[in-house]
Amino acid sequence: MRLFSHTCSNTEIVCALDCAELLIGIDTDSDYPPQIVAGLPKLGRDLDLDVAGVIALRPDLVLTSLTVPGHERIVAELESAGLRTITCDPLSLEDIYGDIRRIAQALGVVERGERLVAEMRAAMPRISLPRPPKVLIEWWPKPVIAPARQSWATDLIELAGGINPWGALEAKSAPLTDAQIIEAAPDAVVMSWCGVKQENYRAEVVRRRPGWAAVPALRHDRIVPITEAWLGRPGPRLVQGYRALRAVIEAAAGTSSV
Repeated sequence: MRLFSHTCSNTEIVCALDCAELLIGIDTDSDYPPQIVAGLPKLGRDLDLDVAGVIALRPDLVLTSLTVPGHERIVAELESAGLRTITCDPLSLEDIYGDIRRIAQALGVVERGERLVAEMRAAMPRISLPRPPKVLIEWWPKPVIAPARQSWATDLIELAGGINPWGALEAKSAPLTDAQIIEAAPDAVVMSWCGVKQENYRAEVVRRRPGWAAVPALRHDRIVPITEAWLGRPGPRLVQGYRALRAVIEAAAGTSSV
């Protein structure tokens, strides 16, 4: 099978299923595993995918997604060209497990898919803490955008023993005002800014926001970077995101809302 992957998470799922040899091309943002993706044709980012280039590669299957606004146009172009596609649009962690199973089935490795899902579940046990800390994950710093109920990030926070103060909002994510965040009083702030490399995350951006000095996360200096590659990509490396979140949450548990 000749396989093209459009989106990092799909590329990482394929590799975790030990099917990397099927890949004939990827999107430009796919950067993991580096030793596998380095030699593959990269045909553009997100909405700038070179659809004609994908067609020229003659893939038997294209893995794409709707996780970026506007991807619908790319999916429509791929399908209009007669290409077989699998389109992922997960909201919850369970949805991600379902996508892994769908991809595994399409690649003829059903058992590997089940094994990968089982390994991820085992690696992310639910933690119960007597005083669950409130955690703000920032997808973007200005305005602050945080995951809401329809997000696997909320699932990860809860599994790791914390609370997402905006986890009841019926949305994938939500822009928040300073007043909303100050009122919610998060015990930890996790910077996971979309499209920004972790080395460019800056805690001072959080610290200098008006009125935030009294927020518990700032009073206890708990402003933590966790790469978006671990929290924002719906694939196997969410396990690393869970582990990083769990460390933040367990450290914050002793100072929860104090």
